[in-house]
Amino acid sequence: MLSCAFVNLKPGVGKTTSAVWLAHALYELGLPPLLVDSDPAGSALRWSELAGGFPFPVIALPVGDVHRRVDDFLGGRQTVVLDAPQLEDHARIARSVMRHANEWIVPITPAPIELDRMAPIQTEMGDVQSLRPQPARTAVLLNRTNRPGTTRTGPDADAREVLAERGFDVLDSQIARLDLYSQSFGGPVRVQGTAYMDLANELLKRQACE
Repeated sequence: MLSCAFVNLKPGVGKTTSAVWLAHALYELGLPPLLVDSDPAGSALRWSELAGGFPFPVIALPVGDVHRRVDDFLGGRQTVVLDAPQLEDHARIARSVMRHANEWIVPITPAPIELDRMAPIQTEMGDVQSLRPQPARTAVLLNRTNRPGTTRTGPDADAREVLAERGFDVLDSQIARLDLYSQSFGGPVRVQGTAYMDLANELLKRQACE
């Protein structure tokens, strides 16, 4: 099973947007997921309501034992996408989400303030890893970048270098700062040809290599 959780210390980093778009990408690849909204704000669930429903189930689980409950809703599905709340305000829920997911994705903007927050995130991830029977894969997703694709020069490349030096695995896929994503809340999602389809394929390849 591929179970992906988007996690971060802070709100407003693109966790919900990324979770919804990745879930749609998996659906378009023929792997309809279960989308779990564990943020008390309920943004992913509200998005699905405004869009007239998603073509896969969305459930709200803003509780501290998410890892014990998710399997009850799978219905045979092999992919799960979890939108975790920010660790700084809802640590118990976020940690429970991380106990279920086998892939932790940290979306960040390639900016100095975001890079500075990675040390406490690394500490949190280490603490939760100790509670799991098997370690989760962890990766950073560069989000709201200046250019689409993987850039080898400029701030995006500098951020990649800094994160690699600090021991983080940075995904090849990255999400550009585009209205296509930032203004998509509440509407239908079509992923084909976007960076989120690249992300879905990359995550599936990482899963297959395990």
